Amino acid sequence: MENPVIQTMLDRKSIRKYTDQTPSDEVITSIVRAGQQAPFASQLYSLLLSRKREGTPYQAPLLFTICVDIHKLQLFMARRNWQLVTNHLFVLLLGIQDASLMAENMVIAAESLGLGSCFLGNTPYRSEEIAKQYQLPNGVFPLVQLVMGYPAESPPPRPRYPMEFVLFEDEYPEFSQEQIDQAMKQMDQGYLAQDYYRNANYMIPLQGDREETFTFDDYSWTEHISRKWGQWKPSPAKLLEQMAICGFKITEYDQDDVK
Repeated sequence: MENPVIQTMLDRKSIRKYTDQTPSDEVITSIVRAGQQAPFASQLYSLLLSRKREGTPYQAPLLFTICVDIHKLQLFMARRNWQLVTNHLFVLLLGIQDASLMAENMVIAAESLGLGSCFLGNTPYRSEEIAKQYQLPNGVFPLVQLVMGYPAESPPPRPRYPMEFVLFEDEYPEFSQEQIDQAMKQMDQGYLAQDYYRNANYMIPLQGDREETFTFDDYSWTEHISRKWGQWKPSPAKLLEQMAICGFKITEYDQDDVK
């Protein structure tokens, strides 16, 4: 099916090299307005912008921080003589939906205007630092950062799972070993064909007593993602602490509310 919007989405890739050109205020406003028109639960988001290239990853001209925001909600609820009683975990999940959908709309809008972008996923672990930098009030949690600008590179779109490993009609399947192998093969061969990890010169070091058996000839996405989530951040304590600092009390609740 030929469709310019769909093609823009299919062509999207992460950009890590940017030109010196800075997007105009008109372009930025258009991208943010497109972000605002995403589906939302309660508009539980806010957007921070920095145009300081120095210190911004990849020296991108724009750095957006997309936040879950219940502070604004509480402000107008107070004007209506209401207080927020919904548990913070559910409100946080709704806010993650709102902020994520906004961010995705912004990325597609930027792509359609000739810009590129890259998400920075470790943002929640830096929320205290970001809150101090932007003087965030209680109830605003930095969810993800997004660098954006005009691309100085044109990498190919990265591989994705085969459709039968993603779309399940009527019920979730029990995967055969063949289906698992095929999905892994599609991801790994796709990245190897692009020499992705060799060009990046990046292989996650093994921890513990595991012996390294991979080289850049066979190290690819499924091994990379397995090492990442098989070794990193086993405890949620730090993340819960960062959330609490920003005003989201996820582990505190009234026992009488438990049914």
